[in-house]
Amino acid sequence: MIESFLDNHFTWFLIGMSITAVVVFVCLFFVDAGYGKFYTKKWGPAVNNKLGWVLMEAPVFVLMLIFYLSWADKSAIVPLIFLCLFETHYFQRSFIFPFMLKGNSRMPLSIGLMGVVFNSLNALMQGGWLFYLAPKEMYTVEWLTTPQFIAGTIVFLAGMGINMHSDYVIRHLRKPGDTNHYLPNKGLYRYVTSANYFGEFVEWCGFALLTWSVSGAVFALWTFANLGPRAYRIYERYQSEFSEQMAEHPRKRMIPIIW
Repeated sequence: MIESFLDNHFTWFLIGMSITAVVVFVCLFFVDAGYGKFYTKKWGPAVNNKLGWVLMEAPVFVLMLIFYLSWADKSAIVPLIFLCLFETHYFQRSFIFPFMLKGNSRMPLSIGLMGVVFNSLNALMQGGWLFYLAPKEMYTVEWLTTPQFIAGTIVFLAGMGINMHSDYVIRHLRKPGDTNHYLPNKGLYRYVTSANYFGEFVEWCGFALLTWSVSGAVFALWTFANLGPRAYRIYERYQSEFSEQMAEHPRKRMIPIIW
């Protein structure tokens, strides 16, 4: 059934995902997603933040694995490498990152459920292309020596490193018992106020490049559509809370030098 849907509707699926990303991008400039720094009870019942992250991120990890295991040609090495890169990110985000979070903050269940929907659709988008629709002659072993795979893998790993280091910086802004707010200044936070978001965006741009796929590009678009407006709002908050520090050491919102 999945293969039939993909064969007949995948192009329209990608177009629909792209249009939705643009709509979400615009809407998020007017409505804050109520989690993390912008948590609000207006989004309805909430769960523990750690549990919320697991519930939100784990489905894409599980579904991608299911799509791979359901695929007939599991002897192909290149799609397996794609899967390992993809799953490495989501294993960290689903089962490691949430348990490194400090405090007892909450995540609205509605936000978590929206994350589940998107991540499930993204698993279909990425897994559908890599395991079912990509031409068999495309991802042969020779693909591993192509410029796009080599460059894309370097970009992907660099983005993952930036993302994880930036999360580490945020987690260690406060000492135990401290409740003050601080402006992060280490790593790429010297150049942007949302270095963690920049790292994640770089990561998925790298994945789009190393797979050389439209589905990967749509995911990179979605990443910016989701994180760009949030980076803008975080920048505004920092401008308000740390106006002197921001004036003394100006920085961009999410992309160094550019924005």
